[in-house]
Amino acid sequence: MARQLIVLPDHTAKPFVDAVDNAKKSIRVKMFLFSHVGLIDAVIRAKKRGVEVRVMLNPARRSGKSENAATAKRLKAAGVEVKDSNPAFDVTHEKSMVIDDRVAFVQSLNWDVKNLEGTRDYAVVTADKTEVAEMVTCFESDWARTTFSPGGHSQLIWCPNNGRERIADFIDSAKHSLWLQNERYQDTVIIERLVRAAMRGVRLHILARPPHTLKKDKLVEGVGGLRIVHDVGAKVHALKGLKLHAKMILADEKRAIVGSINLSPGSFDGRRELAIETDSHNVVKRLNEAAQTDWANSKKLDLTDAGLLRDLGKRSQTADGAELLVLKPSGEDS
Repeated sequence: MARQLIVLPDHTAKPFVDAVDNAKKSIRVKMFLFSHVGLIDAVIRAKKRGVEVRVMLNPARRSGKSENAATAKRLKAAGVEVKDSNPAFDVTHEKSMVIDDRVAFVQSLNWDVKNLEGTRDYAVVTADKTEVAEMVTCFESDWARTTFSPGGHSQLIWCPNNGRERIADFIDSAKHSLWLQNERYQDTVIIERLVRAAMRGVRLHILARPPHTLKKDKLVEGVGGLRIVHDVGAKVHALKGLKLHAKMILADEKRAIVGSINLSPGSFDGRRELAIETDSHNVVKRLNEAAQTDWANSKKLDLTDAGLLRDLGKRSQTADGAELLVLKPSGEDS
């Protein structure tokens, strides 16, 4: 089976439910947030028909907020093996599934209604034996709380193992164009690589979340990163109508990275994350179509002081944000 791409919200939850319903022997799920009733039901059905099902759930956000407790309770009541994700990481942000040690899903989306029905998200389905085996090995390591080392020649990208290096190398190898969809542009190394790409003539199309959606402690690095790449010629837009949750990079319309990794120090250094690099024609072609469609349905982010002040007016802490970013009133941009 060639690699396949699932595009959300276009494809809905059906491909994931179908995969669970067609499982014969085993299901491994590792998820940051799992609350979709249809998928919970599918996992329970699989357990009832004799499939070995194990689910690893992130126990809480960094804030301490727990969102998976009800799902864990219901799955355990049905006999499903459920375990908190590996405490070695600040957060397990990975969203993945392996079916029958044969097919694996590498996702940007959580299994909740918001991501399945209301956000731009992607999942790559792979049957590559090396990739599937590596995902199984990582799952077993995280389940047993042991150390995992990724393969040297895999297309999989893991945090905190090799994520920053692999994504930096991917950007460095772009020759003509880079299309990025991500919630966060905060990592200094990645920002530097994007600047260097722009300086050597690579066209950068960056789809981002509006600054007012960033948490207060992420405003400085998040807005700063976007302003830096904008100042060297990148086009920076925000999606209209549909919320952006995807983590995708497309280079030269030939290669792509899809997964759970935000372009932030936290993702690279402290979280369990997973992405996949691919040059599969059908996946890249569909990603390019989605990127073009989303760009046509986007608007330029106004990153001037006046524009940022207007945007930050949509949050409750406008003054704090303006002070943190050292923004000047309208007409006083330097």
